[in-house]
Amino acid sequence: MPLHVSPAPAPALRSVLTALGSPTAVHEARTPSLRKAQGPATPELPLPVHVLDRITPAGASATRLSGWRFLIRCGERAVAAADTRLTPDGWAFSHFFEGPYVAATERALRHAENMQKAYQPRLLSVPELYMLTLWLHGDCRADAATGHPAATDLLVPLAPAPPGIAAHRPHRVAELLPVLTHRLTPAPLLSSPA
Repeated sequence: MPLHVSPAPAPALRSVLTALGSPTAVHEARTPSLRKAQGPATPELPLPVHVLDRITPAGASATRLSGWRFLIRCGERAVAAADTRLTPDGWAFSHFFEGPYVAATERALRHAENMQKAYQPRLLSVPELYMLTLWLHGDCRADAATGHPAATDLLVPLAPAPPGIAAHRPHRVAELLPVLTHRLTPAPLLSSPA
């Protein structure tokens, strides 16, 4: 089934296109592969980036939209990514980056395209675990900028995943959240002997 990629806000896309057209922005980016890219670099696959600030024993708290991420393609593969963020003046380019999450996102999206069910792809960050997942939301008509993971949605941890969590393996939210809750629950303090 094809993925239903939501369109990014037009100002977010324009800000990335402007940054890609700026030799200064590209040169100052710490992305050697983007600076060395041969041919045109194009922003593709806009994904809303949601942050999960807190997980409670009852489940996920609501997420908040932190920005939109675009994979920057040059030729056959993504060589970098560009993040945008919402400012008081609207959507603005934040930064370019490269690293393992770029290739991991591209790989997870390719696998998701071959699933039986259609999904709306998003990214979900769990800062407390230094974890990023591809969030496959089951309601393809939903506003990609809002909401929280439904129990039947899929989360695909991207590599590098935290120890003990398999990267690139889809998990239902209802199965993965208890694991994350356990990992985030502070251990009880040991009492000192009397």
